[in-house]
Amino acid sequence: MRRRILLVDDDVTVLLTLKAVLELNQFEVQTANSAADAVKKLASGVYEMVITDARMETDDAGFHVIRAARQQAYRPATALLTAYPPRNADWKRNGVQSLLVKPVGTQDLLRQIEALLVQQQDEKQALDRVRMGTESVPEQNRQKVG
Repeated sequence: MRRRILLVDDDVTVLLTLKAVLELNQFEVQTANSAADAVKKLASGVYEMVITDARMETDDAGFHVIRAARQQAYRPATALLTAYPPRNADWKRNGVQSLLVKPVGTQDLLRQIEALLVQQQDEKQALDRVRMGTESVPEQNRQKVG
């Protein structure tokens, strides 16, 4: 089964180039050219990963896409694609799991995507085991009572 990625960028050249690279590497890729389009696609489809440009119709449009992705029940992995990496870790506080800095080489891009997809799948499986009661919540994540 091919893994589905939603790729979001307002630069058509970047969008089509990355789509071609990912499809050549066995990913199924849907594209959106704006945050608004991406939010609609997130609600109507299921994706293993969302990769979005940071700056599109507004300077923080990519963060709107990330927030919408994180609200989906299927919990996709999220990556922010940007030519202007933030100087601090604010991007992590906005639900972004990985930062991809343009220009990004093909092998580096694929390595980062694969690593993030593995990490996301491991997190989903651990959460499912906790929900099913087959694994306990780690001590540091338990709420203190009393």
